[in-house]
Amino acid sequence: MHGRSEGNGRRSFSGRPWQDRTADPEITLRFAQRHGLPELLAGVIVARGVAQADLARHLSPRLKDWLPDPSSLPGMDALADRLAWAVRRGETVGLFGDYDVDGQAAVALLARFLAALGVRVLHAVPNRLRDGYGPNERAFRTFVGAGAGVIVCLDCGSTAAGPIATISREADVLVLDHHRADGPPPGVHAHVNPNAPPVAEALSTSCATALAFLAAVATNRELRRAGFARAVSNGVLLDLVDLVALATVADVMPLVGLNRAFVWRGVEAMRRGPRPGVAALAAAARIDIGTIDAEAIGYALAPRLNAAGRLDDAGLGVALLMTDEAREAQSLALRLDRLNRDRQAIEAAVVEAAFAEAERQVEAGRSVLVVAGAGWHPGVVGIVAGRVRERFGRPAVALALDGETAVGSGRSVPGFDLGAAIGTLVRQGLVLKGGGHAAAAGVTLAASRLGAFAEALAALWGAEEEVREPVVIEGRCRIEGVTLEASQALARLGPFGAGNPEPLLEVGGRVASLAPVGPSGTHLRVVLEGESGALLEAIAFRAGGTPLAQGLATARGGLVRAAGVVRPDRYRGGEAVGLRLVDAAFA
Repeated sequence: MHGRSEGNGRRSFSGRPWQDRTADPEITLRFAQRHGLPELLAGVIVARGVAQADLARHLSPRLKDWLPDPSSLPGMDALADRLAWAVRRGETVGLFGDYDVDGQAAVALLARFLAALGVRVLHAVPNRLRDGYGPNERAFRTFVGAGAGVIVCLDCGSTAAGPIATISREADVLVLDHHRADGPPPGVHAHVNPNAPPVAEALSTSCATALAFLAAVATNRELRRAGFARAVSNGVLLDLVDLVALATVADVMPLVGLNRAFVWRGVEAMRRGPRPGVAALAAAARIDIGTIDAEAIGYALAPRLNAAGRLDDAGLGVALLMTDEAREAQSLALRLDRLNRDRQAIEAAVVEAAFAEAERQVEAGRSVLVVAGAGWHPGVVGIVAGRVRERFGRPAVALALDGETAVGSGRSVPGFDLGAAIGTLVRQGLVLKGGGHAAAAGVTLAASRLGAFAEALAALWGAEEEVREPVVIEGRCRIEGVTLEASQALARLGPFGAGNPEPLLEVGGRVASLAPVGPSGTHLRVVLEGESGALLEAIAFRAGGTPLAQGLATARGGLVRAAGVVRPDRYRGGEAVGLRLVDAAFA
């Protein structure tokens, strides 16, 4: 299955095919009347195949309706037993997390939980450039030297056979991870990973912070069973859900089922009473914490936390999420904001070179784009891969060349499991190491094998050269129907993100005007006019100089069909609505 799609016969300006997934109007009308829903919302619900029996919990995804028994995860009972024993005996616990947002948030969550139980907690995250990915013996020995009898690896550890086997003679190692693995590493005391045998399909798309939350629930339950007087309340546990939401969005986990419930509950918590670190980071990013949503987490908060791990010390992110002091939070947030600006400057130079190389590969008919460059900062290649994938609609891998080695990261399109593909190439010996998720993965290989790597990925993808990520249309309306009420109705399907995208609507109108906006004309502002003369402002992000911009310029004054997301226009006070333009075609 490669996510292939057939267009609807209309040639879009971007060159991407359009898929018509709009529901039958008669079925939509009956559904809307039966459930008392706006017709536009009902149409998207029907188009997405939401069962009527699940409608209530789909529109109000409460955590209690989705939270599983933690014991359903293989290895969780053993892990919870060992943590509970450590709590009861007053042992020191060392927490080792990955350097991305998921690793940072998982460390902060488990540290806060254990601290509430009176446990002395040590924590560490690796330096990306000095230590690389995953646990290392130096950090483990630091934990043991400081008295830790238990070490928990968070968002890593499943493939750290050497460090774990070495330290297991001196401390019990527990692993909470979600990256694909063939099995538990030698010497591990407990291994919880829904993507390692025996696979737990129901939780296979959970991030490590979600697993840490389930571990806290399981440990607290075990303490209650043992009659431990200091077991925490459910309220203390629920206060940690914002960290799960942050990590779930940042790690691009599909926002369906349990993940969507975590983010729904976590976003509400951020809006009502954010922890100091989250509030300070939102302020530094100039985000109104009272209206924060999954998009703001993904595009404003997560990049600033990730900037620490990309360019400096990911421990800054952990410190921000751990602190309860507003002044310290503000200082850390401002430092992360500066790092993020540095990251953006580094990224801009690399993106320009990557786009030029990707353009050449597209013209040559490559279905998977593999771009690499000497001097590229390894901390930004994941973002660069995402930009390439977004621009060209194809799986993309960006790599930093350092002598004879290439280290990079990839981003995929729906239908192509990039993590599994790279795992296959590791087993075949083409890649030195790598793996990840369906949507994103990391990789290290010999620079001399870049060509073979690109060909192998293309063979695993198997897509025809012209296959592009489709534009999926789930509703249609006139410009006059693009209202604040329509936007608010569709928002009930959120939180939106991977696996649960904002509905794309097809809106017809005349191109009244268009102009580049933003730094160096990066974005495109378009005004569409309806039959009645009603005007709709649309913004196409990062569309400057693209085929979409060229097509709209050609269509100026003429009728087009625009595909986009209806959203409140916060720049005009939130009472107006606009269209986030994704694509367009001649009417």
